[in-house]
Amino acid sequence: MTEPGKPTKRVNMVVGGAGFAGLALAIALRQALGDRFTVTVADPALAQTPSKDPRSTAIAAAARRLFEAIDVWDAVAPTAQPILDMVVTDSKLDDAVRPTFLTFGGEVEEGEPFAHMVENRYLIDALVARARDIGVDLRTTAVRHYETTAKAVSVTFADGGVIEARLLVGADGARSAIREQAGIATHGWSYNQSGIVTTIEHERPHHGCAEEHFLPAGPFAILPLTGNRVSIVWTERTRDAERLVALPDDEFLAELEKRFGLHLGELKLAGPRRAYPLGLYNARSFIAERLALIGDAAHVIHPIAGQGLNMGLRDVAALAESVADAARLGLDIGGPQVLERYQRWRRFDTMTMSVATDGLNRLFSNHSDALRLIRDIGLGLVERMPALKHTFIREAAGVTGDVPKLMKGEMV
Repeated sequence: MTEPGKPTKRVNMVVGGAGFAGLALAIALRQALGDRFTVTVADPALAQTPSKDPRSTAIAAAARRLFEAIDVWDAVAPTAQPILDMVVTDSKLDDAVRPTFLTFGGEVEEGEPFAHMVENRYLIDALVARARDIGVDLRTTAVRHYETTAKAVSVTFADGGVIEARLLVGADGARSAIREQAGIATHGWSYNQSGIVTTIEHERPHHGCAEEHFLPAGPFAILPLTGNRVSIVWTERTRDAERLVALPDDEFLAELEKRFGLHLGELKLAGPRRAYPLGLYNARSFIAERLALIGDAAHVIHPIAGQGLNMGLRDVAALAESVADAARLGLDIGGPQVLERYQRWRRFDTMTMSVATDGLNRLFSNHSDALRLIRDIGLGLVERMPALKHTFIREAAGVTGDVPKLMKGEMV
């Protein structure tokens, strides 16, 4: 028998968390380095197959390139809806007309939309299938505890198993238990807002057009899905969001129609509705001894720009490239040089996006007529400057700045 606390297996890397980021990282490194690179992904959610996640996510062009590079996108593409156009309005709830101040159309590159909408369950299932196919060890348990030495990290799971690795990756979400055990504090704040998320069926086709209506309580986003369906991300003050979610279906739809409008015809609920608290939080460090944090475990931002997942996948791409380069040189993949390279790569970009989304939320989520006038003038000026609009599209698509190889669609 194995002694309690003794490793039953040795691998190169353990990933705590089997969301988009954790699975993508494991696949990328296993694919890049082959059978000699052993990786375990642990998450109780892996027991729920197929996935039942009812949410949908905007996948920017650079994130789609990553999924192409790790051979996942082809499995998802038939269920993905390209966003071909975007309309931005700024108004009050009771305004009779919502004038369009800004439109975004066009492509990042020829034939490449700046984003796609993907239903989470299809993407998770595709990632899990790909991970299994290439030999990633998937465990339906959680990381309970870990201890580091000069050369390794010993990871104990909730089911009692123990694995020794060179590197532990915390990909276990905004309330990361791994980050907490590492003693890494977060700084940030709650917005006292919640995002109501649901899926709606409608009568008329949306033609791939997304809409962002800026209202005093927060943005109301209509994001196209396949067929005559859209995903709604509806921001309200937390107390109001809780009240709205608890309404009977007919009353909820009546409230939704006030914000949605009637341009797509009759509306019907096509999925559960849930409210998620919104805030801005950044880990004070993305690394510790033999530990790297990625995705929501490292940073959470307001969904106003739809960049949360895409930031997490940039983490994946940067860490995968740093680890793969080190492994090929025979270096310690969990050593301080590798981890510092990852942190330097991601820290500034993350803070810049955090400041940008926070500023946008404060600028648009208020009742000030003066601020409304200023922002509407600004939106109108951008609308009249095609070159600036194209720059914004490329920024939203994630193809600007120091882009890691995977976000360019290249192998690491």
